[in-house]
Amino acid sequence: MSAHWDVVWNNMDYLLWGPFPNGPLGGLALSIVMAVTGIFGAFWLGLLVGLMRLSKRKVFMIPALIYIEIIRGTPLLMVIFWFYFLAPVLLGKSLPGEESAMIALVVFTSAYVAEIVRAGVLSLPKGQMEAARGTGLSKTQAMVSVVLPQALFNMIPSFVNQFVSLTKDTSLGFIIGVGELTKVATQINNRTMNAPGEIFITIACMYFVICFVLTSFSRRLETKINRYQARGR
Repeated sequence: MSAHWDVVWNNMDYLLWGPFPNGPLGGLALSIVMAVTGIFGAFWLGLLVGLMRLSKRKVFMIPALIYIEIIRGTPLLMVIFWFYFLAPVLLGKSLPGEESAMIALVVFTSAYVAEIVRAGVLSLPKGQMEAARGTGLSKTQAMVSVVLPQALFNMIPSFVNQFVSLTKDTSLGFIIGVGELTKVATQINNRTMNAPGEIFITIACMYFVICFVLTSFSRRLETKINRYQARGR
């Protein structure tokens, strides 16, 4: 049986950005937009939840703990279904698939970011907080101005790794009809019906290239951070 790589080549623009500019953005471009938007939103929400988790006040710590444990104990696909199928009940109107998937990605990833933040802060010597408090700073000021910047610097490789996972997770948007890379590949396959292997090998390579570049970037960052910390000792 002969290969049909011409099908992939003839539909490469559709794989890369979907029907855009004659329609909504899709394909690989939409997957990247979802991943970037998702990690940006998850960072700020996860940072807030992580700091709440570190608080000694139960009014902050307990809700954050419940949030983290529930979300981390739930499959991402189920979280996507929550926002897609429950939104009409709770809000009185349905959310587009792209918005539902985006919100689900932010909420799901933020729980893992919160744990990264907590681990990053706890990994610093306790003397950092004590020294900052000794200069007259309040506990909040010491956390924001002294402890958190150092912790975030050490968390960079973990954030990049989480970005890699989020990039792959965008493919689950296919389940609710989001026109990301997996969805447009399936549409091409359903239309042509003669090159499923070539099409899905191509999108697998696309995911691999993106994740490999991000992983390599994370390793370089980790090496530079370790060298920087070694010089500072």
